[in-house]
Amino acid sequence: MKKNYESYLNSYLKNLSHSTPREIDAIRPDLTIKEYRKRDFFLKRGDVQKEMGFISVGLVRRYYINEKGNQITTGFAKENEYLTDYPAFIKQRPTKYFLQCIEPSVIIGVPYSIIQLSYEKFTNGQLYGRLMAEQTLTILNDRIEGFLFNTAEERYLKFVKEHPELMNRVSLTHLSSFLGIERQSLSRIRKRITKK
Repeated sequence: MKKNYESYLNSYLKNLSHSTPREIDAIRPDLTIKEYRKRDFFLKRGDVQKEMGFISVGLVRRYYINEKGNQITTGFAKENEYLTDYPAFIKQRPTKYFLQCIEPSVIIGVPYSIIQLSYEKFTNGQLYGRLMAEQTLTILNDRIEGFLFNTAEERYLKFVKEHPELMNRVSLTHLSSFLGIERQSLSRIRKRITKK
């Protein structure tokens, strides 16, 4: 991984298309850039998230540990996506999740205080916050409806269609956990589909 921090930073700032140069100049000095190795944690259960993460390079898995001690995957975040337990972040309360890198990653940190300041000072900051909240709500709702209305095979096919770039980057164990399917069942589904 090359330490080309300026290009990572510029890549992130391009995503702030709704922001003016003045707004970008106000937040830029407070952004942080950090490299993570595979298996490093961006966030652990019990932590209070002080920075919103933005993934420049890499892949992160979000999971919790259930009452039986099993890791249950609830999502993945890849390049050009935000990394957060958004409800806990906004309320600045301890998270119940683990956010762990499953690939070496470069993550830009946007401090909570700067996000709040941009909400107060800049109209576009409020717009960006609303868009982030809407995206988070949509992802959560889609996941819930997937379990309510789709079969295991339909959930798998939807994942393949929406995230083809992740198929060779996510292990079968993590994917089966995310889809709520036993690993053996997922293997059978994949075999059945390839025979069609």
